[in-house]
Amino acid sequence: MDSVDVPMTLTTNQQSSTKFPLKICYHEIYTNGIHPDARFPRDRYVKLLQQLTTHSQTRMFDFIEPKQASKSDLLIAHDSKYVNDFLTQNLTEKEIRRIGLTPWTQDIIPRTLFLMGGAITALRHVTEYGGIAGNMAGGTHHAHYDFGSGYCIFNDLAVCALLAVEKYDFERVAILDFDVHQGDGTATILQNIENALTISVHCQGNFPFRKSISDHDISIPNGAEDDEYLAAIEQAILLANEFDPDIILYQAGVDGLATDSLGKLNITRNGMQERNQMVFDYVTEHSIPTVVFMGGGYSKPISHTIDAFTDLFVAAAITNEKMLSKLS
Repeated sequence: MDSVDVPMTLTTNQQSSTKFPLKICYHEIYTNGIHPDARFPRDRYVKLLQQLTTHSQTRMFDFIEPKQASKSDLLIAHDSKYVNDFLTQNLTEKEIRRIGLTPWTQDIIPRTLFLMGGAITALRHVTEYGGIAGNMAGGTHHAHYDFGSGYCIFNDLAVCALLAVEKYDFERVAILDFDVHQGDGTATILQNIENALTISVHCQGNFPFRKSISDHDISIPNGAEDDEYLAAIEQAILLANEFDPDIILYQAGVDGLATDSLGKLNITRNGMQERNQMVFDYVTEHSIPTVVFMGGGYSKPISHTIDAFTDLFVAAAITNEKMLSKLS
């Protein structure tokens, strides 16, 4: 399998002049664990890393390598047979096709465990220090309790929500899922968890075509533009505020861009920037620890996706600095 080289000198930011750099979990297997022939645009991870590490604000980032998630981490949100079948390579061909990412590589298992570990590492960081942390992958909201779907094997949002409640003693976890596709797996896994609020803003006529029921589903029509989209985002934030969360999991997919091959919306880069700022202004005002999950992004050319994710992490870093400076 081909691998993509990453400049090793750029995986840490020890000389940062920023007092509170944004912790971003990253592992080269996020890219290299996907086959070069897969339809999924695996290079978006390494391209984003390269763009962030050459950005004028690169001093604001601290890239850390996560550990693999444990089996017990997965079992907090998933069926034991499904977890065991994946880890022992005993999923059926039908189950694998439903997930996608094919052809699978020999690294699909460690890639999945590192990806889940990145989300858990970011969660642990904000639990201890507050502010914001992110995983430069994930947002795997189509994975259900006992099956995977839509490029998602296990559900990092659901796992983190349940860990936040059961391990880290948070009382109210809000999931803000602003990917263009509904967070169907997150909705089903957390449907009976009173401590977790699921909010999904998504395109009505897009995957999954059989929608699940979140606590709040805000669907917008195909072709919607910035104004309609941002009005839905505002509504979602108001709903979250009524819940009074003490931690937020932010699925920040950028597949709503007009350039996205899977999006069906007409959101501009400026619209995505405003969406992120609305979220970050809210968490800053209320000092809510926040974990950022990348979510989807499949623009053609992929550079539009990379730019939008760069905007996301730059805004997150600026907000993190502001939040932690207030606490210090």
